[in-house]
Amino acid sequence: MHGADLPWIPSPQTGVERRPLYRVGGEQARATSLVRYAPGSSFSAHIHSGGEEFLVLQGVFEDEHGSYPVGTYVRNPPGSRHSPAAGIGCMIFVRLRQFRIHDQEHLITHLQAQGNQVLFESEHERVWVQDMPPSSYRKLANLRGLEIFVLEGELTFDDQPLKHLDWIRLPAGDPFEVKAGKDGTRLWVKDACHDLGF
Repeated sequence: MHGADLPWIPSPQTGVERRPLYRVGGEQARATSLVRYAPGSSFSAHIHSGGEEFLVLQGVFEDEHGSYPVGTYVRNPPGSRHSPAAGIGCMIFVRLRQFRIHDQEHLITHLQAQGNQVLFESEHERVWVQDMPPSSYRKLANLRGLEIFVLEGELTFDDQPLKHLDWIRLPAGDPFEVKAGKDGTRLWVKDACHDLGF
């Protein structure tokens, strides 16, 4: 999915818009999206029955638990509750209802300015940031399934150019071999079994 090319779709809350990258279900869906909050907007309090993880891409995301500037990665486990808002506005990359029911770890961490960085790891999944130098090649093993989100730069995968905000999901076994663009590339990567075992 080419995230930057998708239209913004209004949510039920004024000032909050979404670009769906992956969605199964209605308003309460298993979803991966880009979500944009206008300055001063908010979303009503809600419970994440299937968990939530997000990465702040622009601005500052806020809730009653704190403020999360650009580069903050957050995991809210199943059953967690909050009231999102954004005083100055923000954009996040978010995955909803995709946690295993026993994954109860709450996590807040911050992306380093450069270099590879593991953000979260368990027996079921690994989430990390992958930096690729200019024009370099990289092949990732794909035994459980991969999701890749382009944070910076450009790359070529399967003869197709990918750019900032693009997202791909590969089933287990599909090779992921890419070449970074001339300015290098930074990726958010999840290696995980997509069967959540419910």
